[in-house]
Amino acid sequence: MTTDNIISEKLKNASIAIIGLGYVGLPLSVEFGKKYKTIGFDLDPKRIKELLREVDSTREISQEALRESCHLTFSDSIEKIKQSNIYIVTVPTPIDNHRQPDLNPLRYASRLLGGVIKKGDTVIYESTVYPGATEETCIPLLEEASGLSVNKDFDVGYSPERINPGDRDRPLTKIKKVTSGSSQVASDFVDELYKSIITAGTFKASSIKVAEASKIIENTQRDVNIALINELAIIFSHLGIDTKDVLDAASTKWNFIKLTPGLVGGHCISVDPYYLLHKSISAGYIPDIIRKSREINDSMAKFISSKIIKKMIQRDMSVKGAKALCLGVTFKENCSDTRNTKSLELIEEISSYGIKIDIYDPWIGHKEASNLHKKNLINNPQKSHYDLVLITVAHREFIAMGDEILSFGNLGALYFDMKNILEVKRDDILRL
Repeated sequence: MTTDNIISEKLKNASIAIIGLGYVGLPLSVEFGKKYKTIGFDLDPKRIKELLREVDSTREISQEALRESCHLTFSDSIEKIKQSNIYIVTVPTPIDNHRQPDLNPLRYASRLLGGVIKKGDTVIYESTVYPGATEETCIPLLEEASGLSVNKDFDVGYSPERINPGDRDRPLTKIKKVTSGSSQVASDFVDELYKSIITAGTFKASSIKVAEASKIIENTQRDVNIALINELAIIFSHLGIDTKDVLDAASTKWNFIKLTPGLVGGHCISVDPYYLLHKSISAGYIPDIIRKSREINDSMAKFISSKIIKKMIQRDMSVKGAKALCLGVTFKENCSDTRNTKSLELIEEISSYGIKIDIYDPWIGHKEASNLHKKNLINNPQKSHYDLVLITVAHREFIAMGDEILSFGNLGALYFDMKNILEVKRDDILRL
C-alpha cells in the first residue's frame, strides 16, 4: 500500500482517546467527536459526571456543542480507552515551587498509555514542553511500559495546543495547527488527522523539536514584550506620566506594537518561558532577556501594591483595617480559569498591610471557588462601602458597568483601574 492509502485507511478506522479534559482537551474532544469515534478520558470522576450531564464548568463549551458531538463519550475508566488506536495527550505542564518544569503529569500519562497502546497505534502530545521533551522523556516511557518500539510498532506525533480560553472569535478550528511526527509517515498522518477538523489549516513542522520550540517561543515572545511595557509603566510612574496616554500617542505609528501593562499570570505566558530557560541553561546558555522579563513580570504585584499603599498614605487614608473590593480574580477576562492568577498575588500583597479584601468575580464557578475557599468571595458588592476598589480583570460584566463601578466606593475612596475601564480621569483613580 502507498503512504496515502495507509493514511486514508487509518483515518477511516480512527478511534480517538483524548487524555485530559481541561481547557485544551475538551474542545479537542468535541471537534474530533463530530467526525470520529472519540472518548474523552479524565482521572477526575466529578469532571466526567458533569460532562455526561452535558455541563462544562469551565464555560468554554456549550451544552449545544456537546450535543452536536455525536460520536463523543466520556469516561474515567482506563479499560474504556483500550479499544482506541489514536491517543492525544492534553495534560497540564506546570512549574514547581522552584519554577522548574514539572513533567510529572506528562510522565504519568505516558506510563498509563504505555500500558494501553498496541501495534499500529499513534500517540500525539499537545502539552507545552521544552524542545526535546517528547523524544527524551515521553517516548522512552511509552516504550518501557509497552515493550514496543517507536516507528516500528507505534508512531508518535506532537501538535502544540493553541487554545485561547475565553476567546469566542478564535475557537480551536479557526487557529492554524502546527503538526509533527516521529517519522515521515507519522508526520503525514498527524497532519492529515488535524487537517480534517481544523478549518484554518495546518503547518507541518520539520521535526518534533521544531514544533515544540515553535510553541514555547509563542508565549515567550509575548512575555518579553509585556515585560517591556511593564518596565515602561514603572518608569512613567516615577516620572508622573500616564502610561495609557503615552501608549495611545505612540500607537499612532503604524509599526508600534500596542500592548498594555499589567499582571502576567495563567498557565501559558507566565509558565512556558521557564521551560525554555531550563532547557537553555542545561545546554550551557543563560538567556538574559527571557530571564529578566520573567523577573519584571513576576514583580508587578509588589509594584502595584506599593503604588496603591503610597497613594493611600498620601491621601491620609487609614491603611490598616481599610475595606477593599477586588473586581476579578481569574487570570484573564471572560474566563473562569484561576490557575497561576496574579490577581491573587496582588490581593495577598495588599492584605499584608492589614486591608480586608472582598472578591467579586462573576466568572468563578464551584470548582474555582473551592480552590479559593480561604478568600472572601462575595456575590453582591455593597454600594458606598469600600475604601479601596481594584479593577484587575476586564470581564465583559465590568466593562458594561463602566463608571458605575465608582458607586462601590465610599466618600474619599481610592480606585485602582488596571484595565482602563473607567472613562473619567480623577485624582482618586490610579492607573498603571
